[in-house]
Amino acid sequence: MTRGRRLPRWLAPGDWNAFFGLALDNTTQLVILSSLLIGVFKFPPDLVLHRMVPGTAAGVLIGDLVYTAFAIRLMRRTGRDDVTAMPFGIDTPSLFGLVFGVLGPAMLLTGDPELAWKIGMTVTVAMGALKFVLSFAGDHVRQLVPRPALLGSLAGVAALLIAFLPALKVFADPLVGLISLTIVLAALLGQVRLPWGIPGAFAAVLAGSSIFWIRAAAGAGSASLAAPAAALALAIPWPTLSWVPVISEALPYLSLAVPFALATVIGGIDNTESAIAAGDEYRARDILLTEAVATMAAGMCGGVIQNTPYIGHPAYKAMGARSGYTLATALVVGVGAGVGLISALVSVVPEAAVAPILVFIGLEITAQAFIASPPRYAPAIVISLIPATAALLLIEVDQFLAAAGRKVSELTVQGQAAFGTLLVLGNGFVVTALLWGWALVSIIDGRLGRAAAVFGGCAAATLFGLMHSPLPSGAVFWPWQPGQSEPFLLAAAYGMGAAALLLLGRMRAAS
Repeated sequence: MTRGRRLPRWLAPGDWNAFFGLALDNTTQLVILSSLLIGVFKFPPDLVLHRMVPGTAAGVLIGDLVYTAFAIRLMRRTGRDDVTAMPFGIDTPSLFGLVFGVLGPAMLLTGDPELAWKIGMTVTVAMGALKFVLSFAGDHVRQLVPRPALLGSLAGVAALLIAFLPALKVFADPLVGLISLTIVLAALLGQVRLPWGIPGAFAAVLAGSSIFWIRAAAGAGSASLAAPAAALALAIPWPTLSWVPVISEALPYLSLAVPFALATVIGGIDNTESAIAAGDEYRARDILLTEAVATMAAGMCGGVIQNTPYIGHPAYKAMGARSGYTLATALVVGVGAGVGLISALVSVVPEAAVAPILVFIGLEITAQAFIASPPRYAPAIVISLIPATAALLLIEVDQFLAAAGRKVSELTVQGQAAFGTLLVLGNGFVVTALLWGWALVSIIDGRLGRAAAVFGGCAAATLFGLMHSPLPSGAVFWPWQPGQSEPFLLAAAYGMGAAALLLLGRMRAAS
């Protein structure tokens, strides 16, 4: 440290702005998670706020602390003072994937929030374990799976689940929701600078919440909060193995772990390369192993969402940030969740004020799929939206039937057939979208043999229920299990499609 210097080398004034952005991002994710689980799927607030949220935040605590240590180590090794830590936090796409693909369906199927929570823990631990394995072969995985296929499967989640469902919340309370949405779109997409440099997401939530509470004080409006008023309460996320006995119940949902874990591994490699290009040379394997360990730790501590290195290292570096912002984020998010600060925040922020941020996130992720892929692959991204559409319709139809007090068995024959088709197309939708997109990218590139191989993978996945499961729970099964004829028909159809692709490839080669 030079004489007269007031701050340590790893801390700079730019860490303040960077901390506000990263901490607000992660806090928003936890508020959204709580709002969806409590408001949409009726999980008990105590279970969500005192078990799931602190456990999920534990992964942020671990990851940001390790990334801080990596930055300080790099600073000391290179002798440079301007090293910026990699940002780390809760993965947005998998938040919605697990809420609407695992936690929500498990809750609706079993009616047991404790069981649904433990299933979510199991899937999160599985994601971490898979990322741990993939971290040693991340570059090979990145080269194998086409980017349009991967981004397309995430775009389906983004457009149909992240953006559409929150839009319903916006219009359920338009006075709050539309004002908040307008500020989000103007500030984050229109690049309108707000007074005093207030971040757009924060301003939108603040404006919407202010309108909500002013209206409530005036005795007008009937919209409610996602969670009841909560006081500060200690909720330390201790590790537990309570999820181990429910592994068999979690098997139907484990297929969702594959594409989301794969996405963060590839994203982690991209983000590491971005940091290297900005001048901070981290090892990709170290970055990936950290997110794998943090995710497994989060799941074992009661968390239900995986963690990942965030996009935007060059932006944080441009702010003048070093390592202080990740250290502060780790303490504020991790410790704050453990002492109940997040619980208190959820109890005062209305859903309609937070929902517009989700709409923005959904738009950004969907747009990225098209922007980051060559235009010729646009059809492959669009086809990936179809299974997600079926999953969305399943969620809405199930809610309508429950509200009407009806069961699927009470529908007409035509209605039951239509629901069965929807069920087959929607179950395992992330895997379906990934493989469909992969196959179509291969066809567009003229690599019909590779497309046939992907169709063969579709056939195998269908036989085990990893995709197109005809069971209401979306469960996986053994191919020889009696009473399951649809998987064999679908597998045969994919097999015939693979044969047709091989035949067409030979005909083209011979011409």
